Amino acid sequence: ACAGLLSKMAESLTEEEDQPQESAASASSNAVLYILEILPTIKEAQSQHGLRHGDYQRYRQYCSRRLRRIRKSLSFVHGSKHRFHQKRLTVDVINDSKFLLLPLMNAERAWAYAMQLRQQSNTESRKRFHMVRRLKKAAAHAVALRQLCEADICDARTKLEAQAYSAWMSGNLSFEQREWQAALDLFKEASTIYGKLASALPTEKSLYDQRVDEIVPNIRYCAYNIGDGSADIEDLMKLRMTAGDQDLLASKIDEVLASSRAQQAEKMKEIAWRGKTISVKNEKVRVFVLRTLESDQEIVRAETFAQKMELYDSLLMACKDAQQIVKEELKADADKSKKSHKNEAQMANMEFLLGYISFIRLSKTINRNQLMAESLKVRMESGESGQEKATKPDDLVRLYDILLQNVTDLSEIPQVQDDSELLQEVGAQNLAFRAHRAFFVAESYRYLKKWEEATALYDRVLTRVASALEQCRKSKGTVLQEALGRLLDVEKQARGRKCVTQASAILEMQELEEKMGAVTVDSSKPLLDRLDEYCEDPSLLTSKPSLVPFPPDFDPIPCKPLFFDLALNHVEFPSLEDRVEKKRSAGGITGFVKGQIGRAV
Repeated sequence: ACAGLLSKMAESLTEEEDQPQESAASASSNAVLYILEILPTIKEAQSQHGLRHGDYQRYRQYCSRRLRRIRKSLSFVHGSKHRFHQKRLTVDVINDSKFLLLPLMNAERAWAYAMQLRQQSNTESRKRFHMVRRLKKAAAHAVALRQLCEADICDARTKLEAQAYSAWMSGNLSFEQREWQAALDLFKEASTIYGKLASALPTEKSLYDQRVDEIVPNIRYCAYNIGDGSADIEDLMKLRMTAGDQDLLASKIDEVLASSRAQQAEKMKEIAWRGKTISVKNEKVRVFVLRTLESDQEIVRAETFAQKMELYDSLLMACKDAQQIVKEELKADADKSKKSHKNEAQMANMEFLLGYISFIRLSKTINRNQLMAESLKVRMESGESGQEKATKPDDLVRLYDILLQNVTDLSEIPQVQDDSELLQEVGAQNLAFRAHRAFFVAESYRYLKKWEEATALYDRVLTRVASALEQCRKSKGTVLQEALGRLLDVEKQARGRKCVTQASAILEMQELEEKMGAVTVDSSKPLLDRLDEYCEDPSLLTSKPSLVPFPPDFDPIPCKPLFFDLALNHVEFPSLEDRVEKKRSAGGITGFVKGQIGRAV
């Protein structure tokens, strides 16, 4: 069926290219075929609504909002506000290509919810059952979309995309349910269809090729599980690096790697370090030791800086957990009141194991910080800043301060202090980091155009590089041999930058002299009028130097105006007596008597 659809699609594409007018005329007479570009639609939505940053919750909410908008625009809502009446989507109902978006968005919403639950299932194991139910619902919606598109209402491309999308979604469900054969068949079907679409559609070839690249690791992992399971653990680690951001595949590979390490840890009962062999009883600590031995190959195999940093971070977290386990066991042994000779020997082994884990942790931290320093150097030399702020020498100075602190902590481990050879290697590392730090301090002064300070600091860099090279050549460690090459590069750069700094200082002095020579000063002016101009004026040393103008020049100043009111004495104001309130007559006994006399008269 897939081959038939592909052939029909290829024929339709060639007919449209050769006879566009005939195809347009025939399209008007035939039934309308709906078109839905499934993969471009979902990829655009995913990149714009959260999945670029792995935010599945935001994408799920977007799918819900878009479903609501599509139903309202098509008048295909489930009843009203007061009553729910489900409407089933059938072929007879479809009269617009937007109807095909309903099962597609339902499938995407359920899939996004399942991926969100996948992230939460790391801490809550019960979330996995809910995740499987959502994957089943997503697969059911994808199958419904496939059935609608196969009903001769869509063009050949839409049918193929619906078939591939349904196979991919059902493959994810079988993959999570550990049905490896079914998942393998479904992933192969989806990969085949997407590969054919990539060859038939040159304009969107990269999009379909990207989907094929995402499916290939799933196919390889299913084939690994169908086999006898005796594949090398290195193959699994390679497959883990190619998994990328596929949460389902990455989690499955991590589970297999953990189980493989656990099986190997059962055979490993003791470890050897610096000529001493100790037994390791805790299983988690043994698994950590095995992971540490494999970490160097994993980091070399990683292609990008982000992948290497992720590996270092996960390894340091595991190292922290192992260190905490050993500390708890050591504390439990120390709390025992009666200590036999056997218990004291066991505590000595535990202390040695704790020192070994602390050494690993600090060593990996130093390697991680060195990797960051190399990345910052490349960015600073190339001048690339991107969306972040530009890299400055001060950033590297701070990073090398951290590295020096790490080396100091490393030298304080008791097992390191007891080993003279290892202590010498740590001292050589300290000198090397001091030389690097001095170099970038000199670079910061050079960027500020402080030539004298920068030249003196470059001399100090060369002195420290010479002492660090002497210590590194005495050691036979591989770490110091790698540091030897970096020190030689720093020495070469310091010599070159010193010459550049000296030349810049000379050029700046010449430019200053030229500017000073071009300065002309009018010596006829008094010194007070030319204080900001430098000039060697011999007249200032005479008995009558021209210091200030005398007598001083008159400066025009605005005078204060005087106002005289001459008309005030000749103005006759109107009388206001009629408006003045008259005083009332006095009361009391006198007023009463006057009133009686007045009445009698």
